[in-house]
Amino acid sequence: MAKFFNTAGPCKPDRHYMLPPERRLPGVRELIDRELYFVVHAPRQVGKTTCFRTLARDLTSEGRYAALLTSCEAGQTLAADLDGAVAAVLDTLRQDAELELPAELRPPEADASLPPRTRLRDLLQRWAQKSPQPVVLFLDEIDALLDEALITVLRQLRSGYPNRPRGFPQTVALIGLRDVRDYRLSLRPSGDSLGSASPFNIKVRSLTIRDFTAEEVAELYDQHTAAAGQVFNDEAKARAFELTRGQPWLVNALADQIVREEASDPAVTIDVDHVERAREALILRRDTHIDSLIERLREPRVQRVLEPILTGLFLSSDVLDDDVRFVEDLGLVVEGPAGLEIANPIYREVVPRALTSLLEKSLPLPRPSYKDAEGRLLFDQLLDDFRIFWCEHAESFLSKAPYSEAAAQLVFMAYLHKIVNAGGSIDREYAVGSGRVDLCVRWPHRSGLQRWALELKVWRDGESDPVQRGLEQLGGYLERPSLDKGTLIVFDSRSTATPLPERCSTDELTHNGKSFTVMRL
Repeated sequence: MAKFFNTAGPCKPDRHYMLPPERRLPGVRELIDRELYFVVHAPRQVGKTTCFRTLARDLTSEGRYAALLTSCEAGQTLAADLDGAVAAVLDTLRQDAELELPAELRPPEADASLPPRTRLRDLLQRWAQKSPQPVVLFLDEIDALLDEALITVLRQLRSGYPNRPRGFPQTVALIGLRDVRDYRLSLRPSGDSLGSASPFNIKVRSLTIRDFTAEEVAELYDQHTAAAGQVFNDEAKARAFELTRGQPWLVNALADQIVREEASDPAVTIDVDHVERAREALILRRDTHIDSLIERLREPRVQRVLEPILTGLFLSSDVLDDDVRFVEDLGLVVEGPAGLEIANPIYREVVPRALTSLLEKSLPLPRPSYKDAEGRLLFDQLLDDFRIFWCEHAESFLSKAPYSEAAAQLVFMAYLHKIVNAGGSIDREYAVGSGRVDLCVRWPHRSGLQRWALELKVWRDGESDPVQRGLEQLGGYLERPSLDKGTLIVFDSRSTATPLPERCSTDELTHNGKSFTVMRL
C-alpha cells in the first residue's frame, strides 16, 4: 500500500510519511539507561504516542529492555470508581503487552484480590522480577486520570521507585498534555494530596516534544516526492511551515488536503496557491483536532488569556500562571518575540472565525458584490459601508459579541471576512501587550494581486488618543509587505465619547512618506 500523510492516530512507518521520532526527544535514551523517571508533556496531535510507541518497539527489539507504551485513558470515565479505574488501566496494559511484547517479556496477571491502592505496584513489582530484561513503561494519557485514581497511580509508582530495576520498572515516563507540576491543582477538590509540593517528585526531568522545523517540513514533504514523484516547490514548503509553524498535525493535514484534493494529479507541481487553498479548506472543514480547540475558547481560563491577545492588551491581574500554562499546553498560544501570541497563522484565523461564526451569518451586506468589472476588490467602498453599518448597528452587535473587550475588533473582522472570503484571504497578527491588531488583506484578480494593511485600535477610558501611535505602528507594519498605504481604524469606546454617528469620520493623512486612511468609529 502506498504511503500517505497521516491525520488520525499514531503514525505507522509502513503506511505513513514520518520523521524519525527520537529526533524530537534528545537525551531520552540517556534517561532510560540511567534508570530515571521523567515526564513528557505536549499539546495533542504533536506525535507523543507515535514517538513513544516507536521508541518502545525499538528498545525491545534491540534486546536490552522490555519496553511498553500503554494508555491510562480507559480510567477517565471511572473517576468516581477507584477500583474500576485502576482495573481499566491494568487491563489496557495487559492487552497492549499481548500485542507488543513476546510472551517471555509480558507482565503477569494482575491480582484482582488486592485493593486498588496496591494492585498496580504489585503487578509492576512481579513483572520486573519475572522479566529477563529491565522493564521500561511509558504511561500515555496519564492526565486522563482524575482525583483519587490519579493519586493512587502516582503513589504506587513512587512507593516502588526505590526497588528499580530488579524489583520495579527501571524507567517510567508519564506522558500527557500537562506537566506533572500542574496535576496538584486538579487534586485540590478531593482534599487529598501526596504529602509534597509535587505529586511525582521522583521525576528528574520534564520534557516536551518540539514542533517540526522548516527543514523537517521540507524533509517530510520530500518523502511524498520520492514515493509519488510529485514535487512540492520550495515556496510551497516555506509557506506550509509559515502557516503551521511546524505543528505536526497541521503539517500533515495541509499536505494531505493538497495531494488528495487541490493537486491530486501527481504530475502537477505543488505551489503556494495549492497551499493557500488547502489552508482555507482546513479552516472551513474544522476537523476533530481543530474542533477540539474551538470547544475550549469559551472556557473562562482560556478566555482570560486569549482576550488580551486578540485586543493587544496586557494580561489582567486575575490571570493565573496556571491559566497561561493551560492554554500553552493546549497548543493555542506560544511565547513569541513580542509576548504571548496565537501559536500559528492557521490558529490565528481559526480563533476569530470560531468566535464570530454566528455573528458573521447575521451580518447584513448592503451590496451583492464588492468587485469591479476587472475583478478588483472595491476596498474603499467596503470600508465606507462598514462605517455606515457601524453607526447603525454597533450597540446591537457589541452586546451579542463574545469576548467583550475584543468585541469591536471581532465584529469588524467578521464583516471583513464575509466579503473577502468570496475570493481573497486575510492574514492576522496580534499579541498580548502590543496594543493593536494588524490585518493584511490579499485579493487576487485578473491583473495581479491587491493588498491592504489595516490596524485596529480601541480608545478606552483613561488613554490618550491612539492615532499617532497607531500611525507609527502601522507604518512599521507596512515595511514588511512593502505597501505604500494603510488603514487605521479607531473604535472609540470611552464613556465620554461623542455618540454615534457624530463621532464617525474618515481622513486621508501622510506620515513619514506613507499614505494612511484614518477611520474614527
